[in-house]
Amino acid sequence: MKALLVEDLHVHYGTIHAVQGVSFPVEEGEIVSIVGSNGAGKSTIMWTLAGVVPPSGGRVTIKGSPMPRKPHEVVALGLALVPERRRLFSALTVRENLLMGAYRRAGDDEIEAEMERCFELFPILRERLAQRSGTLSGGEQQMLAISRALMSGPEILLLDEPTLGLAPLLVEVVMETVARIRDEGVTVLMVEQNATQALEISDRGYILEAGLFVKSGPGPDLAGDPEIRRAYLGG
Repeated sequence: MKALLVEDLHVHYGTIHAVQGVSFPVEEGEIVSIVGSNGAGKSTIMWTLAGVVPPSGGRVTIKGSPMPRKPHEVVALGLALVPERRRLFSALTVRENLLMGAYRRAGDDEIEAEMERCFELFPILRERLAQRSGTLSGGEQQMLAISRALMSGPEILLLDEPTLGLAPLLVEVVMETVARIRDEGVTVLMVEQNATQALEISDRGYILEAGLFVKSGPGPDLAGDPEIRRAYLGG
């Protein structure tokens, strides 16, 4: 079964046609990346799939079911979004942010088990549990944002610019963690400006320009294509 299927998706902001009929599948166990410049429509696709922005046309199915209209219903189907720029609850502690992500979990044992999983991915968070999230470094905040989404137990994880503003070493850490999350059974759809790194770990990639896909293929092939690198990847 396809984890996610997007068919002829259109999104408008008033008279602006931000997403213009994109279609793509995300198979279970894949990492799929959408790359493109600022304003291409990447984040609009993610917010639409998360149920925050309503589509103006097309069809989205999540694990074979039509996409619900409300974000909390999308989460209940097993999809979680890590938004661009983290959007943490800055006045709350690390532990409180994690608990906010676990609002659907059944009980304390399940919540603690999921929290331990997050600490395995990002050990520094255990040391920061009582610290307010707004005082964390940028890298630590991104680790927390990913962990907060994982606390809901998603089968599909949406990552919107997960390396934005991070130092190169932390970019590498985040990408390695994304691959590990996939290896542990979570399907990943990611949009990124660090296009080369994203495509290199992706099963498939799509190049988005002005709301339209202009190129697609296996991620490593796109990352290594000289024409694509010159036009879209800064190579």
